[in-house]
Amino acid sequence: MKKKGILAVISGFSGAGKGTLIKELLQRHGEQYALSVSATTRSPRAGEEHGREYFFVSKEAFEQMIGEDALIEHACYVGNYYGTPKSYVEEQMEAGRDVILEIEIQGARKVKEKFPDTLLLFVTPPSAAELESRLRGRGTETDEVIRSRLKRAAEEAEFMEDYDYILVNDDLDTCVREMHELIQTQHFRTCSSLERIARIKEELRCL
Repeated sequence: MKKKGILAVISGFSGAGKGTLIKELLQRHGEQYALSVSATTRSPRAGEEHGREYFFVSKEAFEQMIGEDALIEHACYVGNYYGTPKSYVEEQMEAGRDVILEIEIQGARKVKEKFPDTLLLFVTPPSAAELESRLRGRGTETDEVIRSRLKRAAEEAEFMEDYDYILVNDDLDTCVREMHELIQTQHFRTCSSLERIARIKEELRCL
């Protein structure tokens, strides 16, 4: 019997290294994972492809998806809709792949409501000073933007307790290994495991 995949939501502070961790995880264990592709109403940028970076849809089509409850979560940002198609996630999970979804805290809480077995992982650097250092190390943002990101991080920190595990991204190799192990361990904690137990009990009663 094929193992059903699980949904793992990755959140964290801007500058914590979420994207790098996910990229490395997929490079090492790509056959086990699927990266969730969001739908959006914004226009494709140069080099972007439908179904790879995003599913690019019209505003009307997106609002229809909302009305049909076809999205796990959605939000409007700078005049455009963004959301996670339920069908894509479920198809990947049924195929036995663990789905990785990188979204912010509010979206993560909405996902947990619809999929209670979802694993919530929060990525943080080892300290606030290190977070500031990484943001400044990018060399692409002004002091005002950096201060804004640090202020937002302080607000986001209030919700860290909502997550199942906190991943401290101090050493990339260690953090990727821990992320992979936590996701794989989740298979033994989901409802699918309870269903398997119930089936075994029923089979034993019939012997």
